[in-house]
Amino acid sequence: MIRVKIVGAGGYGGVGITELLLRHPAAKIGALVDVENPGVPISKVYPHLAGFCDMPILQPDDPKASEPYDVVFMATPDGVGMKLAPAEISKGAKVIDYSGDFRFNTPQAYADYARRIGRDPEHKSPDLLPQAVYGLPELHRRELTTATRIVGNPGCFAVSCILGLSPAVKHGLIRLDSIICDCVTGVSGAGKKPNPTFHYPARYDHMNAYKLAGHQHVCEIERELGLLAGREVKVTFTAHVAPVCRGIMSTLYGDLLQPASEADIRAVYSEFYSGSSFVRIYESSAPVGSPHVRGTNFANLVVSVDERCRRLRIVSYIDNLVKGQAGSALQNMNLICGLPETAGLDRPGMFP
Repeated sequence: MIRVKIVGAGGYGGVGITELLLRHPAAKIGALVDVENPGVPISKVYPHLAGFCDMPILQPDDPKASEPYDVVFMATPDGVGMKLAPAEISKGAKVIDYSGDFRFNTPQAYADYARRIGRDPEHKSPDLLPQAVYGLPELHRRELTTATRIVGNPGCFAVSCILGLSPAVKHGLIRLDSIICDCVTGVSGAGKKPNPTFHYPARYDHMNAYKLAGHQHVCEIERELGLLAGREVKVTFTAHVAPVCRGIMSTLYGDLLQPASEADIRAVYSEFYSGSSFVRIYESSAPVGSPHVRGTNFANLVVSVDERCRRLRIVSYIDNLVKGQAGSALQNMNLICGLPETAGLDRPGMFP
């Protein structure tokens, strides 16, 4: 049985991986760690866990939190994982970090990302960067092996956009200088901590675009698409927040280099993701929306071709807290621990 520690257990990312691990056939939670609510059972913080997980939240310096574990999930903000990971790895753990700390393999690439979010561009564990694997299994499954020691879990917007665009970029279907990512997320993407912007009276019936000067997930999107294309890719990216709890809908555009039918493009996408259990491809007439991925690790991709404008349009739906966060993290754990990729994840959501 894989022993797991969750650092940052009290946040949405922490409770998300807790929920998933409770149903996992080969993993057991050994410690829940957070700087907030120490000594309080997690089921007091999140009452829906009562009877399923009543473990107390431990302070980081608690002796039990310092024990060696097989896997450590860092559901923590930027800057935390890079400080804690070396000690965990030295004790034999595999580390899966939710933040941007290990999504890049060179200090220079990390510095570009850090500047976008106003952080110190100097990485505190630069020697670990070359070892880190970007945790998007649909593109990096071969690199996510039992030899992997550290995984940089991808950003939620990045997951939706990269999955939606990768087949078109890989197969040279679209002009690389024409890519537009128009993305909408729910309020939970901002995390658990209270913020006046997300106070109910300020958010109810309120949609807006944000970070127009540059969203940090663009770094990942352009890097991954560039690797597929074999050259630099730049995208126009706009993030919006809508007054819903969870979910991401990314509408992705690219000008087709050659005329193609929707059926042609759908065939390319189906073949590209033929070995990916969590990506589902739909025709443009399919009645698919955000509720159909809620609470699941699936990405639903709707393929559409605007023949009048000769433009490809992909609508990518994910749950920002599952496929965009905890679900991908568990998918990564399965792979680097030599388990079936779908373990603990292969289930539908709840509807309506």
